Amino acid sequence: MSGPLLVFPDPPPPMLAQALDLGGHTWKAVSNASVAAQHEPPDGWGGAIVVADTDPEGAFVVCRALRKRDVSFTPVLLLISGAQLGELEHREDLFDDFCLSPFHPAELEARVRHLLWRAGQGVTAEVVEYGDLHLNLETYQASFGSRPLDLTYMEYELLKFFATHPGKVFTREQLLSRVWGYEYYGGARTVDVHVRRLRAKLGEEHATLIQTVRSVGYRFGQN
Repeated sequence: MSGPLLVFPDPPPPMLAQALDLGGHTWKAVSNASVAAQHEPPDGWGGAIVVADTDPEGAFVVCRALRKRDVSFTPVLLLISGAQLGELEHREDLFDDFCLSPFHPAELEARVRHLLWRAGQGVTAEVVEYGDLHLNLETYQASFGSRPLDLTYMEYELLKFFATHPGKVFTREQLLSRVWGYEYYGGARTVDVHVRRLRAKLGEEHATLIQTVRSVGYRFGQN
């Protein structure tokens, strides 16, 4: 099992955080190279996604620090603007792949998976499991035990987000931004409607997997 992905900066761009969460990746955001070294797992980072279009100097400092680490090789994916393409020629030793920002989530996911594959770490798990709940990330099928769940696309995305973040409390606003995206203009009621539908489809026995935290939002998982 590879370690979490390192992400720079902290906080990362909202679209990047959303894409990584929807891809089922475990990640840790860092604000500089020192924080990256301080929080590096014993087996090293599973990879690094470094955003260089807003703070290029800080970004390349992080890249250099990762290249000097002795724990393990950390493959680096660089996110840059089109205007920075000319700068890459003299920095090729600091990264393994790059992606232009703004990016399409599908392209980013493909590049992250390819980066991990090149590093010999394979790809992220194709199935998310929580107890008897199974979510197939490739086919978008969901089931509880042997019972398939008939979910819409956004119901599936919301359930996948919950299942990959068990025990954590999220406000409706956070769920809107992390699942629907910042470009979505629906209100918090959208989250409530989808939660209500998910509970109904999970069935009375499992509806309590999605718990309402009064005056805050929702939490997924058994207490």
